[in-house]
Amino acid sequence: MPDTPNHPAMAFFQALPHAQALGVIAQKMAQGHAEMSMPWSEDLVGDPETGVIHGGAVSALMDTCCGAAAMSHPSAKGATATIGLRIDYMRPATPGQTVRAVAECFHVTRSVAFVRAMALDDDTTRPVATATGTFTIAEA
Repeated sequence: MPDTPNHPAMAFFQALPHAQALGVIAQKMAQGHAEMSMPWSEDLVGDPETGVIHGGAVSALMDTCCGAAAMSHPSAKGATATIGLRIDYMRPATPGQTVRAVAECFHVTRSVAFVRAMALDDDTTRPVATATGTFTIAEA
């Protein structure tokens, strides 16, 4: 991600009630790129026998990170909302490890932003999940 100051809307993402409930931490948001993390928590476990974080929590992390990437794109002029999001799960996140999402807004039209993302744990060579999404953006 470029070494630029974080987008002014980063405070918005840090204050989202669902993000706070999941423990999501917004770390970077600038120039169409975003990074967020979600520390492992027993409250997020979907399978008590394995300790694996529920896929819905990973989805919410990725959706939020993608929205932040779209909103921080230089062509975006305001709020954003998810139009569509496809998530492909490759493996369960390792129990006890933080899940980190990285997203890039790679194309913007007058009203739609196109974003791709990955969710990773400590094994950065094998993604937990990937996502592609479309997001509304305010017209300039």
